[in-house]
Amino acid sequence: MGSFIAETIAFILESYLDIKFWFKKRKRRKFEKENNLPKKLMVYPSDKIHIIFFVIVVVLVSFYMFFIQPSIDINRTEKKLNEISQILEKEKQTIGHFPKELKAIIRNNPLRKSIVYDAWDNEIQYNLEIDEQSYVLFSVGRDGLSNTEDDIYLKH
Repeated sequence: MGSFIAETIAFILESYLDIKFWFKKRKRRKFEKENNLPKKLMVYPSDKIHIIFFVIVVVLVSFYMFFIQPSIDINRTEKKLNEISQILEKEKQTIGHFPKELKAIIRNNPLRKSIVYDAWDNEIQYNLEIDEQSYVLFSVGRDGLSNTEDDIYLKH
């Protein structure tokens, strides 16, 4: 109930400021016309609030996209690499060796269908070493190119 009253008061004050501005703008336009002056840019108070709100939203979304989201994607990919590593260890315990290809861990499990893709929908790379006792898992990262600074490696 208190929120409704506060919103109503805010709406009334905003409307009052807009009406007051409208009279001021009308007087200014008349003055400009009488003195043959160019029209001055005049923005309603309610429009100023919307513009400020829009700018704040754009700044927050940009901050999220450039600073927060990349670290979330990196963490998600690192967790996925660890999960794959655990699955590979179970495979080795069960069948005695690591699989030749990473897609072998999917089997017919629909829940594992997307496990071989990182947070950027790039396929996770799996290199089984020559001795077949160790492997390297890596994601090519956001840029999709290998051997760059955003690659994420997990060696076993």
